[in-house]
Amino acid sequence: MSVMGLVCRNCGADYPPEPLYTCFECFGPLEPRYEWDDIEISRETIARGPPSIWRYRQLLPVDGEVVDLGAGFTRFIHAKRLGNALGLRQLYLIDDSTNPTYSFKDRVVSVAVSKALEFGMTAVGCASTGNLAGSLAAHAAVANLPAYVFIPKGLEKGKLTQALVHGAHIIEVDGTYDDANRLATECAEERDDWGFVNINLRPYYAEGSKTLAYEAAERLGWTVPDQVVVPVASGALLCAIHRGFAELEQVGLVEEASVKFNAAQPEGFPVARAIKEHTKVEPIRSWSTLVHSLTIGNPADGTFAKKVVEQSGGYAEDPSDLEAIEAIKLLASTEGVFTELAGGITIAALKRLVDGGRIDEDEVVVAYLTGNGLKTPEALVPHLSEPIRIDGRIEEVEEVISCCA
Repeated sequence: MSVMGLVCRNCGADYPPEPLYTCFECFGPLEPRYEWDDIEISRETIARGPPSIWRYRQLLPVDGEVVDLGAGFTRFIHAKRLGNALGLRQLYLIDDSTNPTYSFKDRVVSVAVSKALEFGMTAVGCASTGNLAGSLAAHAAVANLPAYVFIPKGLEKGKLTQALVHGAHIIEVDGTYDDANRLATECAEERDDWGFVNINLRPYYAEGSKTLAYEAAERLGWTVPDQVVVPVASGALLCAIHRGFAELEQVGLVEEASVKFNAAQPEGFPVARAIKEHTKVEPIRSWSTLVHSLTIGNPADGTFAKKVVEQSGGYAEDPSDLEAIEAIKLLASTEGVFTELAGGITIAALKRLVDGGRIDEDEVVVAYLTGNGLKTPEALVPHLSEPIRIDGRIEEVEEVISCCA
């Protein structure tokens, strides 16, 4: 869909549709501005589209060739057994662990790298805690663009393998994600022909996440859920899903888009803490958590995510690492889905919300699982049982079966 321009989410200032990301007037974030009256889209045309995010192409900000590895339209699971364990009758999961590089980042990167080609950029880059690195590297390989990835110190080795095997240049910064992001931002300002997907291409990049709202509505028969549970790092994902539901109503694909938004963050992180304590979103400089994919101490969209949650009537929960690990095991043992730690935070937060009476048993609930558990297996190993060891006699097998029964 043709983008008319960019608009500041804070002050409403207009900008041309270029690789810009910050308002010159108030330093607020920019997002695409569309001419909604010119959009021609229907449920029928969507159904005839590809089984990827590009079935919604009329609602995405790309005019030229798209880099489509097949992101989106992932498993939509009516989680009856997990719902029964939690006390919910209509619990649904969007499982983005089945995307091409096994996380939701394929949605946003597909849009951003397509936009980089449209702008004629000569390289792409990002700051990442792992999932984005792998996705960017794969899409850059298909687009025939070099990829540069800035990562914080101490990431799980498994999260770097994907990016390295696809040929990305990995630059480890001695610091946190915020330090890596700062350095990547400086690089983006120095090299205006490079597209840093979550920096100077961020307004377009974030639009890929809207498809998580589109898919939920389409899979629910073009209705919207009563409540959603969304993992929060920068807050951009939650804001984009909210925008996606609103746009469906705007173009007439759903009658009404009233959805309660619930944020899920690791214990002590800024957005959940601000919502629970009724304070402003304040940055944090240090933390201790295994959930590296959600560890952004200064969330760029945190204030906006907090506003969405509060205005929608939702809430936030910030489970501990142990709660997240137990939630991963519960999900796997009930639905056969192995999610990463961020998904564990989502399911643990969902459990808290139900236990706290904030979600009713008959409400339609969609929880978003953003990545595959095989990306962070080392975090789970200490919390899993050891194999049962025997000498190799059939009598011992019978003993094991008897004990396990």
